[in-house]
Amino acid sequence: MKVLVIDDEEDNRQIANLALTLMGGCEVIEACDGEAGLNMAIEEKPDVILLDFVMPKMNGLECLTALRKNPITTKIPVIFVSTKSLQEREKELMDAGATGILPKPFNPTELPAKIKEITGLNF
Repeated sequence: MKVLVIDDEEDNRQIANLALTLMGGCEVIEACDGEAGLNMAIEEKPDVILLDFVMPKMNGLECLTALRKNPITTKIPVIFVSTKSLQEREKELMDAGATGILPKPFNPTELPAKIKEITGLNF
């Protein structure tokens, strides 16, 4: 399973990468902003995208909207990894095409299982 982590915080990307690689057996690719993440998603066609909301160049909602408009990426499950305040926007994000929302900070040991639970994918 290939997972794209889009987050402007390097620490968050590293934690997700280690958790998914070591405990989930996933291939992880990373992008540091929404624009780079969108381009990487089109090029790499990941199985799942973990997406931060607040980022430079293109925020998470803008990135999600662009992902859903592109026929190459429209069906890729997108999970927002967000601070608690984003939970208040859950309906808006789900209406825009998000698959789910994980609270930040997340427990790295539970990340692969949470992704499976939200997406229904097995890896």
